[in-house]
Order: sequence, then C-alpha cells, then structure tokens
Amino acid sequence: MLKQLAHICIHSEDLDATEQFYTTALGMAKGFDFIRKGRPFGYYLKFGNQTFLEVFQGEPGAVGNINHLAIEVDDLDAVIAQICAAGHEVGDKKLGADHSWQAWLTDPNGIRIELHEYTEKSMQLKGGTCVVDW
Repeated sequence: MLKQLAHICIHSEDLDATEQFYTTALGMAKGFDFIRKGRPFGYYLKFGNQTFLEVFQGEPGAVGNINHLAIEVDDLDAVIAQICAAGHEVGDKKLGADHSWQAWLTDPNGIRIELHEYTEKSMQLKGGTCVVDW
C-alpha cells in the first residue's frame, strides 16, 4: 500500500550550490551524506514527514528529466520572503486553476519548483475536475 512520496532524486553539477539553495532559500535540513571512494557524492535533504530530496553528483552538462518539484507550504508569503532574502528570485504568487496558491522558482540545476499552498477549495483536498486553459 502506498503511503507517501519517499524521495525525488536529482543530479547536480554543483553539490555545494544545490545544498546552499535548498538549505538557505527553502530552509531544508540535511538528512545524511553519500560518500564514494572517500569523497562526497550526494546527500539527502529533508522535506518533512519522512519525505526527502536525494541529490547526487551529475556529469557536467547532465540535465535531469524532472519537470518540477511541488513543495507544499503553509505560508506562501513567508516562504517567498525567505527565498528572496536568501538572494533567489521567485515568480509572482497566483491562484491556480486547482484553487491552490502557487509561486515558481528554479534551483541551481534548472529544476523548476512549485511552491504550493492549499486553500479550503483546493482540488487536492476536495477532488473534482480541474479545467485548465494552458
């Protein structure tokens, strides 16, 4: 039986820049490191509720095939302010067709991140059919 997302794995050309982005801009904590042949090779970052982002060293020029990560937040305005204070850009906050608030940014590897705050009308909570025009 499925419980929840365990982790999403991405590859990074720059492990330090990726760690700095996720820990400073998004406030995630490091779970543990991967070491291969005595050298850092990757790490786990904690989303919460036993859900993680797994980051491994990628080859130069390697691009992941993840469209985006969606991270649920409980105060989108506060998260946007935190990210901007850390020196990163975030798109405008908008109400999506699913009746959830969202704002978008990109990590140092080019992976798009959707910051997602549910409302009482969010389709993720209420179900139904979400009609879009994009």
